Amino acid sequence: MRLNQSKLAPARAEEGSKSQYSTSGLGCFGWILIILSIIFTLATLPISIWFCMKVVNEYERAVIFRLGRIVHGRAKGPGIFWILPCTDTVNLVDLRTVSFSVPPQEVLTKDSVTIMVDAIVYYRIFDPVKSVISVINVNSVTHLLAQTTLRNILGTKSLSDILSDREHMAQEMEHLLFDASKEWGIKVERVEFKDVRLPVALQRAMAAEAEAVRDAKAKVIAAEGELNASRALKDAATVMSMSPSALQLRYLQTLSEVASERNSTIMFPVPINMALAFPRS
Repeated sequence: MRLNQSKLAPARAEEGSKSQYSTSGLGCFGWILIILSIIFTLATLPISIWFCMKVVNEYERAVIFRLGRIVHGRAKGPGIFWILPCTDTVNLVDLRTVSFSVPPQEVLTKDSVTIMVDAIVYYRIFDPVKSVISVINVNSVTHLLAQTTLRNILGTKSLSDILSDREHMAQEMEHLLFDASKEWGIKVERVEFKDVRLPVALQRAMAAEAEAVRDAKAKVIAAEGELNASRALKDAATVMSMSPSALQLRYLQTLSEVASERNSTIMFPVPINMALAFPRS
């Protein structure tokens, strides 16, 4: 339900803006200028047609000011429309999605770690009238708002949260930017964190910590392997002690393994039972 409301918010704002502005109150002098402009246009036909006819693309809207007031309280387009060349001023507004990169911001996190983070913001204009009359430069205002919002969000997060929960932070920043910019006719559609840069000293400390953890795990695994090997040798020795012939077969197996090497001197072990068979001197 929240998603549907967020999608309908730009449309409702645009409908409200249509009835908010009007061309009433031009005054007697204003109507005189409009009538004179119409007479001048008719007198210079057909040359004046090229100055009165305007074409707006599908992705654009035209906000027309007639003697300083918005015509019909809404934007024109797309298509062909007519203006009065002497009294009307046309401002074209692009409705396509615009992306920009937020410069790297050096901030202090919640756990007192200095980092540099940069992000990418995607936004579009959903209300051309508000974007023209509310702010001077939509792009500049959105850039500055994204920078300050990014710094405010990073100041409330720890380093582990920033490194592990980027998606949630991006959504939070997107909601904050939309709440702040919807009064200007701007809809922030998406925010993505591009890179998180750590100081060199902190990178070395984290690398040393990770290496120490890996060494400790390797030593534990090696110790467990030696423990398992010693238990296996103990079991094998118990089995061999129960059968003397098994010990002799083990001698022969060891001899065959040593004999595989050519440049080696082989010492053939004599069983103790054969030595006891000879008489002692």
